[in-house]
Amino acid sequence: MSRRFFNFLAIVVAVLSASLARAEGAGFSGLARLDAAASAITDTRQGLEVHLRLSQGVPYRVFTLDEPARLVLDFREVEWRGTGAAELIGSARAKGLRLGQIRPGWSRMVVDLAAPHVLEEAGLSVDRQTGVADLRVRLGPADAGAFAASAGTPDLPGWDLPDPRTALRAAPRAPDDGSLTVVLDPGHGGIDPGAEVGGTSEKDLMLQFAQELRETLLRAGGFDVVLTRESDEFVSLERRVALAHRAAADVFISLHADAFSDARARGASVYTLSDSASDAASAALAERHNRADILAGVDLSGKDDIVAGVLIDLARMETQPRAERLAGVLIDTLKARDLPLLTRPLRGAGFSVLKAPDIPSVLVELGYLSSPRDLANLNDPGWRMRMAEALRDALGAWRQDDAARTGLVRQ
Repeated sequence: MSRRFFNFLAIVVAVLSASLARAEGAGFSGLARLDAAASAITDTRQGLEVHLRLSQGVPYRVFTLDEPARLVLDFREVEWRGTGAAELIGSARAKGLRLGQIRPGWSRMVVDLAAPHVLEEAGLSVDRQTGVADLRVRLGPADAGAFAASAGTPDLPGWDLPDPRTALRAAPRAPDDGSLTVVLDPGHGGIDPGAEVGGTSEKDLMLQFAQELRETLLRAGGFDVVLTRESDEFVSLERRVALAHRAAADVFISLHADAFSDARARGASVYTLSDSASDAASAALAERHNRADILAGVDLSGKDDIVAGVLIDLARMETQPRAERLAGVLIDTLKARDLPLLTRPLRGAGFSVLKAPDIPSVLVELGYLSSPRDLANLNDPGWRMRMAEALRDALGAWRQDDAARTGLVRQ
C-alpha cells in the first residue's frame, strides 16, 4: 500500500485513540443523546462536514467504505430517536442517511456519499462546564483513487466484533438424543429495520415471533432452538450463516414480513435457494435482503465468499432436495390450518442467508406489512400462536419424513 495510505491510517488511529483516552479519562458512560437541532451535515468548499452535538462525550470511530461510497461513524452509544435524514442532511453531497443500533451497546451512523469524498479529519471536543460534546468530521474533495486506498474498517483494539459463539443459546446435546436443532433467524435488526408501516417495523415483529416460536418448539419437546439475534441488534448475513454452523443446525429458518408496492400481495410464502428467481417480485425481494449488509455499513472486503457458485452447487446436491421438501411441508401445513397464503406460495430466489451448503434452509415470509389484513394478523398474539403451532407441526412432520429418507441422501 502507498505511504499516503499508511500516513492517513496513522492519523485516524491517533485521533480515535486520543478520543478513547479522553472519553475514559472523563468518565463518559451511559447513553448520549443527539441534539438534532444543533447538528447538521453541510457543504464545505469542496467537500462536506458532519457536525453532531451530543449530550455527553462517547468513544467513537470514523471510517469510510467503498462501492458504494459511505462514511461510517460508530459510537458507544448514542440515542438517535426522533432523528433522520430530513433533520440532518443539508448537503447534496450526502444522498442518504441511516441511524440505528449495530448491536447492543453500539450505535452507527451511515452517510451515503454522492461521490468518493476523502476523509480528512475528525475530532471531538467537550465543554468542561456542561459536558456537551461536539463531533466534527470533515471530508475533502472527491478523489476515487485516494478514497479506495483508505476505505475499510480500521483494526482498533476494543472495536472488534464479539465471538459469534457468545450469541448461541442452545445447550450442547448428546449425539443420539433425537432432538432437532433449529436455528431461527429473525430478519433485520439494529440499524436495519426492514419494512416499516405505520410505526410497525419488521425487525421488531420478527424478533417477537421468533421468541414465541422458540417457546412453542421447546414446550413441544424434541427441539433445540437457537436465535441468530436475541435483541434489537444488527447481524450480518455472513454471521447469521456462521451462527447456524456453530450451532450444528439441522435446519435454518429465516423469518420475514416484507412490504410490497402491490397492495394485493398478502399471505405467507416460503422461499428456497435458487440462482434464478421464480418471478420478478422474488428477485427484487432477494436483492433488497442481500443489500442489508452494504446498507448497514458492513465492510465485505476480504470475507469468505459464502455465496460462491461452488457452494450453491453443493447446496443443491446435498441439502436442496431436503430444503424443498421442508418448504412443501410448511406450505401444506399452513394450508391445512387455514392460514392465509400468497398466490403461488412456494418460491425461489438467491437469498444469501440461505446459502449454507450443509444445512437445509428456508425463508418464511409470514405476510406483508403493506397488507392491512396481514399487518393485523401479525400484531395479533392469537394469530401468531396459530402460526407458531403450524410451523412446529410442520417441522415435526418434516423430521419424520427426512429420517425415513436418510438412506437416500448422499453422505
